[in-house]
This record gives sequence, C-alpha cells and structure tokens, in this order.
Amino acid sequence: MTVQEPVTAADPRLGGIIKLAVLAVGGQGGGVLTGWIEDLARANGYAAQATSVAGVAQRTGATVYYVEMCPVTDRAPVFSLMPAAGDVDVLIAAEMMEAGRAILRGFVTPDRTTLVASTHRALAVSEKMVPGDGIASSDEVRAAAEVAARRIVMADFEAIAGANGSVISASLFGGLAASGALPFPREAFEAAIRAGGKGIEGSLRAFGAAYEAALAAPLAVEAPAVQPAIGAGPTHLRGEWERLLARVRRMPEPVAEMAGAGLRKVVDFQDLRYGAEYLDRLEAIVARDDAGRGHLLSREVAKHLANAMAYDDVIRVADLKTRDSRFRRIAGEMGAQEGRLLHLTEFMHPRAEEIVGLFPAPLGARLEGSARAMRLLGRVFARGRRLRTDRLPSFLLLHALGGLKDWRRRTLRHGREVAHREAWLALALGQQDYDLAVEVIRCRRLIKGYSDTHARGLSKFDRVLEALPLLKGRPDAAEWLRRLREAALKDEAGKALDDALRTVRSFA
Repeated sequence: MTVQEPVTAADPRLGGIIKLAVLAVGGQGGGVLTGWIEDLARANGYAAQATSVAGVAQRTGATVYYVEMCPVTDRAPVFSLMPAAGDVDVLIAAEMMEAGRAILRGFVTPDRTTLVASTHRALAVSEKMVPGDGIASSDEVRAAAEVAARRIVMADFEAIAGANGSVISASLFGGLAASGALPFPREAFEAAIRAGGKGIEGSLRAFGAAYEAALAAPLAVEAPAVQPAIGAGPTHLRGEWERLLARVRRMPEPVAEMAGAGLRKVVDFQDLRYGAEYLDRLEAIVARDDAGRGHLLSREVAKHLANAMAYDDVIRVADLKTRDSRFRRIAGEMGAQEGRLLHLTEFMHPRAEEIVGLFPAPLGARLEGSARAMRLLGRVFARGRRLRTDRLPSFLLLHALGGLKDWRRRTLRHGREVAHREAWLALALGQQDYDLAVEVIRCRRLIKGYSDTHARGLSKFDRVLEALPLLKGRPDAAEWLRRLREAALKDEAGKALDDALRTVRSFA
C-alpha cells in the first residue's frame, strides 16, 4: 500500500463541479463502481451525471467512465460528457498500467488530481506476445504517479477484494472513500453499496478492508499470501507428500525455496512419483555443486527442470481447462452473479504432431514417419474445434483427456521430452566453465507453451545451443550465450537472434 500525503478533507477548491474518471476493463465492475459514485452524489444533495466511452474493454483498451457532480442550487449545472486532459479531480485506475495510460493521456496532474489505483497487473496482449519477459514495469508507473498526481492511493485492491469474497470495484470504492477526495463520510459510501441491492455483504467487507488499509498508511499492507492446499487426500498420499517436503528441507537454503515450488508444480502435473523423480535429479546436482558459488547452478536447475518436466501437452491443456478453480476465476473476472448462466467456449487447435504425441511411443513414431498419416490427421484437426465447456458433452471430452495422466508416461511426446531433458542437463553439466553451465540451464526458458509456440521455442533453443562449440574456450563464453538467449527472446521471428549469431560466427 502506498498513500502519498495523509488523508485529509476534500479540497476546498472542489466547491464547484467535481470531475471523476474511472478506467477499467471488462469484468472489473467499472460500471458498478460508477453507479455507486453517481448514487452517492445524488443521495447527498449533489447533481450528478455519468457517461462512458467504451474501449471494447477485453480486447483493445479500458472503458473510460466519467462522472461530474456539484451541489444542487437554483441554477442547472452544465456537465461535460467526457474527461479532458488537465481537468480531472479524481482518477481511479483498476489496474497499474491503466494508471500509466491515464498519466500519459494527461488525466493526472499535480495541481489537482487524486489518483486511486490498484497495483496488480492484468497483462495486455502485447505483453503476452513477447517470447521473453514483455511485462511493462510497474515501478516506472509508480514513479511517474508520484510526480504527476497531487495525491496517490495505491494498493493491490484486487487482492483485497478477493480476500473478502468480492470484486475490485468494492475495494476501489473503499480507497476512494479513504482518500478524502470526495466531501462525503464513510457511512454515505456504505449506504450507496447497500442501495445497490446485490452482493452487499461481500462488497461491504472489501470496501471496509480497503478503507482501513488506506487509513493505516504509511504502514505497508501486504496482500494475503495464497498457500497451496496440501492437506486433502488419502493418508498414505499425505505421508508421501510430507516425505518429499522433508527432502526439500534438507537441501541448501538457496535451493530449497525454488525446489519447493518446483516440487508442487511437477506433482500437480503428474503425481507424487514424478515429484520424487524431480528431487532425485536435483539432489544429484546439488551434491556436486559449488557451495562457494551459493549453489547457483542447483537453484537454476530447480526452477528450469520443473518447467521442463511440466511441459504443455494435450493432456495438460485439457486438465487446466476443466478445473473448478479456472471456472471460478473466469466467473469472478466476468462479474457473473449467482444464478446467472455463463457461456464458455474453448478453442482447441492441436497440430497433427500433438495428436500423434498421444499415441504409444512405437505407434506414434510410425505414424509420424508416414506423410500420408500426418496429412490425414492434419486435415481432420486443421480447422480447430470450438468446445462449449459449459455444456456436458464438451466438458466430459476435455475432462477425460485431462484425466489421462497415468497414460502420459507411455506416449511418444513424454518419451521425447525425457530424452530432450536429459540431453540438455548432460550438456550443461559437461561444461568446465561454471558460469557457462548456468547459462545453458537458463536457456530452457526459451521452450514454453503449446503447439506452434512450443515448436518455435524449441527451434530457438536448438539454434542458441548450436553456438556452444563456437564459444568454447572463450573467457566471455557465458556472457555471449546469455546475449544469444536474450536475443532469441526479443522477437517471435528470431531476427535479433540471427544478427547475434552472425556476430558470434564472425569471431569464431
């Protein structure tokens, strides 16, 4: 939580028209929040007008909701229909980058604007498309806000809402109330929520938690930690899980934290036996690692080995798409109320290679070697499928696919993943240069995703590591391998990697 300046009474200059803008994307309750603000003003002797400028919120940008209000007098007010740069008293941003965009658009100014913003991130499509880390910096937005706004109230309002069984609109309303930017008491805000008539108890809890958090500033308020559920299940499985955790605790401290997260990931992907295999492999590397280097190699293996073992195949994708937690998350993001039907359509487009990968290894290899069989599979699955998982037939189909974990070990895909993983580890551990070995392990970051995304990442991985012989014996070999990896992450087409490889070949 960050609050700049103590909470004070409303600015006396706001005796005229108060201008308030809300930036929110689909599912964040921007319309509900705007309705509460409008009702709050009218219930307290103010004339108010609310408008919205749609941004096709879930695809191309946030919807801008705009409210103007002023005390009722014998003169009819003249309200504007949309905000203007330099002319906004209160800006509410339902996500960190929306705050940044509001600053860029001039809606936040140091002479008048109170900025209420949630610090959580909902990644944009452009951020997700980058092969590497395309996530924009929230720290830069925070720094800009401290300069651009007269007063800021920032917290993870999304986490506060979730912890209290509500949605972010309620916690943002609490942050607004505590900011002192509007000349109304807390009780008036709560009355506006009650007047809404839906989800009252959860909204009031989230409102109150956000309000108290803002008043507690400058003390930091941490979002409640999400702990993985461990205790459910048969006794013998819980006992085996605890034995695996005990093995993690015996590892060096720098490795144990990452190993614990990795263990949870691979067990969730497959089973406890798979988790034991993960620890077997990791413990063998810890035993030969250099404690003087802080077990850096082992820590990187703990992270990237888990990702390699929990690869995305048809079984994994189907499993994730039919989990109850996913349905609940989507319903929450869409603001679906109890008793309302939510239609959910999944687009499934596995390539022929993914289908063949589900077959037993010998049969799958024969089919893959047959051009005719691959063309036939390609024609059958090339169009993709739209599956309504809110309907029983489609749900059962995906649920059945997701339940094939016991079959996975027999598949062509699993055999190839194991062989590729072992070759990668052997290549890294065979390096005499410790730093170079670490960079080889980190190259696994290039491989991720499903279908075409996985194929492109695997191709880049192979191209980067093919440069190892050219770097052999160089004192800066690790640095050059890092540069090649970072170049591969810069663009989908691999142009930056092509340029970096040409540079390496020029001095080899």
